[in-house]
Amino acid sequence: MEEQQGKVIPIAIEDEVKTAYLNYAMSVIVSRALPDVRDGLKPVHRRLLYAMDELGLHPNSPTKKSARITGDAMGKYHPHGDASLYDALVRMAQDFSLRYPLVQGQGNFGSIDGDPPAASRYTEAKLSRIGDEMLADLKKDTVDFVPNYDESLKEPSVLPSAIPNLLINGSSGIAVGMATNMPPHNLNEVVDAICAYIDNPEISLDGLMHYIKGPDFPTGGIVFGKRGIKEAYATGRGRIVVRGKFTIEVAKNGKESIIFTEIPYGVNKASLLVKIAELVRDKVIDGIAEIRDESDREGLRIVIELKKGTIAKVVLNQLFSHTALQSTFGVINLALVGLRPKCLSLKELIAYYVEHRVDVVTRRTKYDLQKAEERAHILEGLMIALANIDEVVAIIKASRDVELAKTNLIQRFVLTEIQAQAIVDMRLGRLTSLEVEKLQKELEELRTLISYLKSLLEDKAKLMGVIKDELRSVAEKYGDPRRTEIVADEIESINIEDLIQKEEMVILISNLGYIKRVPVSSYKSQGRGGKGMASAKLAEEDFIEQLFVATTHDHLMFITSKGRAYWLKVHEIPEGSRTSKGVHIKSLLMVSPNEEITTVVDIREFRDDTYLLLATTRGIVKKVQTSEFSNAKTRGIIAISLDEGDTLVSALLTGGSDEIMMISRKGQALRTHEEQIRPMGRSSRGVTGMKLDVDDELAGLLRVNDEEKMLIVTEYGYGKRVEYAEFSAHNRATGGQRVYTITEKTGEIVSCVSVKEDDDIMCITSQGKSIKLAAKEISVMGRSAQGVRLLQIERPDFVIGVDRIANEEE
Repeated sequence: MEEQQGKVIPIAIEDEVKTAYLNYAMSVIVSRALPDVRDGLKPVHRRLLYAMDELGLHPNSPTKKSARITGDAMGKYHPHGDASLYDALVRMAQDFSLRYPLVQGQGNFGSIDGDPPAASRYTEAKLSRIGDEMLADLKKDTVDFVPNYDESLKEPSVLPSAIPNLLINGSSGIAVGMATNMPPHNLNEVVDAICAYIDNPEISLDGLMHYIKGPDFPTGGIVFGKRGIKEAYATGRGRIVVRGKFTIEVAKNGKESIIFTEIPYGVNKASLLVKIAELVRDKVIDGIAEIRDESDREGLRIVIELKKGTIAKVVLNQLFSHTALQSTFGVINLALVGLRPKCLSLKELIAYYVEHRVDVVTRRTKYDLQKAEERAHILEGLMIALANIDEVVAIIKASRDVELAKTNLIQRFVLTEIQAQAIVDMRLGRLTSLEVEKLQKELEELRTLISYLKSLLEDKAKLMGVIKDELRSVAEKYGDPRRTEIVADEIESINIEDLIQKEEMVILISNLGYIKRVPVSSYKSQGRGGKGMASAKLAEEDFIEQLFVATTHDHLMFITSKGRAYWLKVHEIPEGSRTSKGVHIKSLLMVSPNEEITTVVDIREFRDDTYLLLATTRGIVKKVQTSEFSNAKTRGIIAISLDEGDTLVSALLTGGSDEIMMISRKGQALRTHEEQIRPMGRSSRGVTGMKLDVDDELAGLLRVNDEEKMLIVTEYGYGKRVEYAEFSAHNRATGGQRVYTITEKTGEIVSCVSVKEDDDIMCITSQGKSIKLAAKEISVMGRSAQGVRLLQIERPDFVIGVDRIANEEE
């Protein structure tokens, strides 16, 4: 055999590899992985949508098998594996992947749990209503068509894209040496921003961000901090921190549960639950009793049930630290601009989209103008023929063939070839007067349309107005409220209490210092004179010493026997059941061993115009601005300097101009104005509030409210309501008037509270029994009356506390 003669070209291997790899890299960048800035689509998505358009799969048509769609796209335009085509089709139909799905799927298209879709032979699809907008006006020469891979067909190089797809759906892709990761946005916000840009192309980034607040993910969530968003919008790159959205629910048994209703974008729910379970098993996260997935068609719901006494804030911080419930979305706004990859700012993304729409609308207008002019030209010829119909018929009849007839008509009426053809093709039915009127009307309408289309092409501002109107129409049809919440604060300063349900809580504090909170709903109302129900299983020598009601968002100010003040948020106190012991107060506050909590007050917020009025057993009173206590927290600061042997008995909030009522254990009451007590610094002693007998002590301090009544309760379970109006105002440091006649049977006054007619009250005994009563069941009596029996007391038990349960409206 003769050897084949050939030419050998020596090439250095590194040059060949460099060239070949560069060609491959550019092919991946331009023809596979990056979206076009104009329509926001990669070639595979564009070809799938075009194939669906050619198959007539519009929103009002029946669906077709996905295998048919991917087969058509693969055979005609995209010569790659059908698996990659089907994956792309599936993603366009998933409402958890795309903010505005471009495809409407029928069948199993996968789930947020990472379940795979059914095979393409089982599922069906068609264009969604918003997906159809991507192809609007495609047949009006709005975009360039290029040959397909084998040059047997033509395909669009870009879609007209009546929706700003790249901004509203985002994109992600890994090319060679570069990647894109663009977040989705809200359609209404994007359209408003584009319209603002059209009105003022010099608009600043802050101006655009007035409309586009930040990304809007299909799975919702909460974005923390605007710094990352602004950086991404300004430079095209930035980091956005996203957390799952949650609430905290309290079950009837007192257990708290963290309920996640939204998770960060792109997180696989099933994998997330497995990860949490592993962390609980490995004791990385402590305090979780159970994890349940209660998601259904209504939406996502992950229930994380906590163990009794677990502080939700601690568990949440661990979940956010160790799981994808807090994720970072790294923004890289990389897209193809004229087949070149470019990292784009928000303004550039909008500018390139507007430029594309200007091109599309201009080309569409030219196309419509050409078609209108062609039709008008034919109608003008028909109108000439109808005006001279007898002569036209005579010319046609006299002609030997159609060509001669056309030639004769052109010569006689100065027509064009096209007009003459239209005349000879005209049906006899067009000769009726009604048809003539229709042609005249159509011609007039066409002339108006031509005039309008020409004005569009001549006036840029008018063309921009059309673009704006079309965008607003799209937003009206498909726009929806924002799903992702954006919080201005950075992640560290987020306060969990915004997510904790506001709820009335009974706070119980025992003599030995145990504290707990129990929902008011755990207590059922009883009649007057009942025996009550067990409210705490205490040690034999312990008893309940204080009770009051506050909401989970309030501050609890604790003032000790040594005159120091501390505070906690109510939700930071571990919740217990009615019968549980609670936790020791000293495990929550930094209280020294030789001081005890003597009084507790519920404060909503610390301000200069509200005051804390403190009263001691020896009748000393003191007024301090609440703002002085804002930094007390769990470490404590001085509230009052006490005399040797004196203790705090009561503290209440006042507005600076209230009247107050001091009530002693022996049955005396002094009504005085708080203006008689000047505000003092935290470390002062105070002034004499009420003059007391040697064997008497102050039992309580109330703020006068004529819409309410005083409720007086004695240690052996007797009580009454008394009108404030029965007492006249006196100066401070006087003895006051009789409010109750004390006997051996009633015992001394132990507590007083101000109540409305429709209030409920709670009484607690030293042995831990409680009774909930309606205030209206307790008689209103005069100053010297003994009152009625409120609850049965079996000595040595005695009443130690009473508090009002506020109405929900209050």
